Amino acid sequence: MRYLITGGAGFIGSHLADHLLDHGHEVYVIDDLSTGSMDNIRHLKSHDRFHYEIDTIGNRPLLAELVDTVDAVYHLAAAVGVRLVVEQPVYTIETNIEGTGRVLQAAQKKRKPVLVASSSEVYGKSAALPFREDDDMVLGPSSKARWSYACSKAIDEFLALAYGRERGLPTVVARLFNTVGPRQTGRYGMVVPTFVRQALCGEPMTVFGDGQQSRCFTHVADVVQALRRLLEEPEARGRVFNIGSDQEISIQALAERVRAAVGSDSEIRFIPYDEAYAEGFEDMRRRVPCVDRLRELGWAPTHTLDDVIHDVVTHERSQQR
Repeated sequence: MRYLITGGAGFIGSHLADHLLDHGHEVYVIDDLSTGSMDNIRHLKSHDRFHYEIDTIGNRPLLAELVDTVDAVYHLAAAVGVRLVVEQPVYTIETNIEGTGRVLQAAQKKRKPVLVASSSEVYGKSAALPFREDDDMVLGPSSKARWSYACSKAIDEFLALAYGRERGLPTVVARLFNTVGPRQTGRYGMVVPTFVRQALCGEPMTVFGDGQQSRCFTHVADVVQALRRLLEEPEARGRVFNIGSDQEISIQALAERVRAAVGSDSEIRFIPYDEAYAEGFEDMRRRVPCVDRLRELGWAPTHTLDDVIHDVVTHERSQQR
């Protein structure tokens, strides 16, 4: 098979490219490097089944050419990270909604299957745990930029599913929950690589809020396996799937576990949300996915949180040499 990955030089996209190539497929990547990096795909440049374009999906002729070349599309290109969302809401909204529309339009012309990557953010402030794909979305007010990302990804989902129902385009939506692993940057607020780098440098480990908010972290190797399975599986078409671990941990406990794994004596410093982001910033106390729907297709995560931390620590140490 020949696959196109939009955002393929990003953290998840580059690992997906690795995974697909390892399974004998041919991979095409387009990325404008706004949040991705050439460092993520440098090791693939000489691979005879890997092709890349440094450009935006706003380049419609190039996007159309790439979509025509491949058998299916992974649409991962998006604005990512809480900090970026809060600081650049216009960019977030336009990038996510307009970009997804362009990809679906291009795919529709030749009916190429598309997987649209969404986010656990769409569940918003819901307290109905664990989150199930058909649950209601509970979002905050439009005056809070924090919710622009959730709304934009929800529109992406509506659009992808509408293309499937109305126009017969094979689509599937994947809601990702806190994917972590080597090559992830902490630049946009990703907590695990941030903690690891702070601990390795002996700096204070910055926990926002009281640290009792909890999340479930999934190794990127498990995530890309799920992504491959979803686009290959006909039963997944026209449906939404959570991809994540159901093992929950508080952010304070995560900081303590990272500190122990590194062998660091860094202090854990608590920073109010208003100081970290913006006045009135809202966060969710818990976020836990139900992954029964994906388990029915034979997928389950195989990496523990300790595996995740170990691999991130190993990667970050290699980068500091």
